Amino acid sequence: MEFRQLGGSGFKVPALSFGTGTFGGGNEFFKAWGESDVAEATRLVDVCLEAGLNMFDSADIYSNGLAEEILGQAIKGRRDRVIISTKSTFRFGEGPNDVGSSRYHLIRSIEGSLRRLGTDYIDLFQLHGFDALTPAEEVLGTLDDLVRAGKIRYIGCSNFSGWHLMKGLAVSDRYGLSRYVAHQAYYSLVGRDYEWELMPLGLDQKVSAVVWSPLGWGRLTGKIRRGQPLPETSRLQNQRVTDIGPPVADEYVYGVVDAIDEVAKETGKTVPQIALNWLLQRPTVASVIIGARNEEQLRQNLGAVGWNLTPAQVAKLDAASATTLPYPYWHQRGFAERNPPPVG
Repeated sequence: MEFRQLGGSGFKVPALSFGTGTFGGGNEFFKAWGESDVAEATRLVDVCLEAGLNMFDSADIYSNGLAEEILGQAIKGRRDRVIISTKSTFRFGEGPNDVGSSRYHLIRSIEGSLRRLGTDYIDLFQLHGFDALTPAEEVLGTLDDLVRAGKIRYIGCSNFSGWHLMKGLAVSDRYGLSRYVAHQAYYSLVGRDYEWELMPLGLDQKVSAVVWSPLGWGRLTGKIRRGQPLPETSRLQNQRVTDIGPPVADEYVYGVVDAIDEVAKETGKTVPQIALNWLLQRPTVASVIIGARNEEQLRQNLGAVGWNLTPAQVAKLDAASATTLPYPYWHQRGFAERNPPPVG
């Protein structure tokens, strides 16, 4: 397993990490992802560690804390061998302060995650989303206190806009506070919005991408093609999941999958392996989070590392997945001499 530097820190993370949203299946939303119990989760952790994948990503809201509890049981006795990444910001309780990134909620969230995970520190803690109501100084000051207390090693964010991220970095620089080193962001061959502004920002400010949903919300599993029904176990069958997932035109997905199929014939790899490998060659990407309902899916996803697509194959996938950029990005791309894009 290749290890990569995480942003501007001295910390290294595996190119692939494992997402625990499939642990627990605590409600209908998360059952659409998976519902691994402690025994199955322990086996999946075993397989990951055998392959050199030692970073496991979770969040307090995953099955209402159950995913963290199961992960804690699955790594019991081997905490020193793993990297734990988790998140909070979304509502976790009924009270008026049980949501957001206030000092009150962040401290309660960290304490709860530590208890559920059965550990006394979190390697990478990320704000799960932006809180426009809490001053950035309060947010970063609290996170810095938690770092200094040894409860967090590194901090990151998730699902931020470019200005959200840059505002936080500016506050950290101004007051000498811990700095975001990671941005957990949606990025895939059928969702390349990350490249417009967040990727150039990440390059400039040394903030790495930790990619979630690299298979485009289940669209790049190899089971979705023109004229075929959705697989019965796809999360796309769940109306609540699709309602909040990224909207993508069917014909666009089919065109991208057609290009992946061509590359698959050239490489002997599967559709998911090619989609994951493409991401691993993009600027700023430090780690790609893979999920799996079972050991078979996990082993297939692990096959995305140890080889690389050729430049010609990358170019073919780039062309098939290209879309018209929104303003001002299409305008900026017209002046590459002084404003070169981070990718071709």
